[in-house]
Amino acid sequence: MTETPLPSTGQPNVLVMAASRRGVDDPVAKLQGLSHKCLVKLDGQVMLERVLEALVDSGSVGTIHVSVDSIDILTATPRLQAWVDEGRVVFVEARGNLADSVLYAVSHIDDALPLLITTGDNALHTPEIIRDFVRDMEASNADTVLGFTREDVVMQDYANSGLAFHRLKDGGFSSCNLYALNKPNALKAVKVFEGGGQFGKRHMRILKAFGVWPFVLYKMKWSTLDGLINAIARNLGITADVSWLDYPWGPIDVDHEHSFNLTEETLIRRRTGG
Repeated sequence: MTETPLPSTGQPNVLVMAASRRGVDDPVAKLQGLSHKCLVKLDGQVMLERVLEALVDSGSVGTIHVSVDSIDILTATPRLQAWVDEGRVVFVEARGNLADSVLYAVSHIDDALPLLITTGDNALHTPEIIRDFVRDMEASNADTVLGFTREDVVMQDYANSGLAFHRLKDGGFSSCNLYALNKPNALKAVKVFEGGGQFGKRHMRILKAFGVWPFVLYKMKWSTLDGLINAIARNLGITADVSWLDYPWGPIDVDHEHSFNLTEETLIRRRTGG
């Protein structure tokens, strides 16, 4: 086994955030009695494999680094092991929180930026959404790029998704867990994840992470999403762009039984053409 990455292709590096914060107590891990939720099977395939497969098959990214608790998780299946042996996928030890894990990974990846960051539980992501996001991150001059899908796009196919939408002046939106750090200045934005993210579900985290004025804009729906992102970026001393990703399943991640079932049903439909 080797942990030596492949030579640079000129394509963005990837960091997949796959650490288990709850271990065996995670509600998704509990569904199949596992130690780590990224190892649950969805329609017969391990979730982390699905996430990495979409990235590999996109043909638009370089080395994929996985921030996870143990190398044992990253080599838990023959396919995962093969990617590690090939240097296509590289283990990075996760730290205490999301922010520390990102900063630690960046410090240990040669020529880390530009860096695409995603999560190990967005099992519905496809090569197409990855290619679209990479296209937008490469076209942007901003320090960071964030992937979002509009509520009306999601609701066309997933009226019962249970997603928490950011509702603003120009509608509702949900993050696709696709982020780009294009320039070193973007690292200033990483600190907003010290509390764990999930801003759509825990609005007070917006106040703590982004400041009073963006929080007021958000709560009062006085701003468009672009306007809010720009206000937050100014507070952080960075520039930011939004990548609009018109995929109804783009924001769906697997973090409880309902989203697990929704994801598995979607994967079965894809496989069977239903």
